[in-house]
Amino acid sequence: MQIEGKAAVVTGSSTGVGRATAIALARGGCHVLINYSKSRSEAEKTAAEAEKLGVNTALVQADVADDDACRAMIGEAVRALGRLDILVNNAGTTRFIAHDDLEAVSGEAWDRIFAVNVRGTFQCTRAAKGPMLEAGGGDVVNVSSVAARLGKGSSIPYAASKAAIDNLTIALGRALAPHIRVNAVAPGFIDGRWLKDGLGEMYEPLKQSFEKRLPLGRVLQPEDVAATILGVITGSDLMTGQSIVCDAGMMIAKWNT
Repeated sequence: MQIEGKAAVVTGSSTGVGRATAIALARGGCHVLINYSKSRSEAEKTAAEAEKLGVNTALVQADVADDDACRAMIGEAVRALGRLDILVNNAGTTRFIAHDDLEAVSGEAWDRIFAVNVRGTFQCTRAAKGPMLEAGGGDVVNVSSVAARLGKGSSIPYAASKAAIDNLTIALGRALAPHIRVNAVAPGFIDGRWLKDGLGEMYEPLKQSFEKRLPLGRVLQPEDVAATILGVITGSDLMTGQSIVCDAGMMIAKWNT
């Protein structure tokens, strides 16, 4: 897809990967709706930076676990930007729970993680279907994780939710073809506030450990993931139902040496 003059919704785009993706789209001439759940001031900064690149923006607070909020957000994108061509399902949540501490995993943790990560991805895509078809077709990119394939990560429910997103990507790719493509990007370790807050004092030692073992020698920056998302959107129009790994070689690293 050529993105200049098109319009996108990027969920969870006040910070991190979502922010970097919104800016990358804007740099390519794509109008963008910035979505946030709590961080309004940071979302406003993202929107301001996008506007400096000469595109139109909209700003919407919405919890993607709420279907009505998803539908309202997509409706606002069409109203404010005039159309909808691209949806990046980046909004996500987790709990940092050791995998061997099964008793620490509450029902509430399962429900919230799946409500945001999985149901939210489905609900936003469902809401976007009609406007995308009216625009002549579209692209959906879901943000997954290597946790889906490794069974590792911040918690067991998080890894399971990302595996569900990979499955959902296949199902939606089939259901929305031929006019809407649905793919996913699965990042590895991303340098940023989310992991820093979750890991606390363990963050720097873990990052250094990864950097020593990763074949490409460094962990990801949000911009690395955004570049992969943009590549999926602007690349081949004949790819759908796929999950593309961007992990600096984590999946092939020799962790036992």
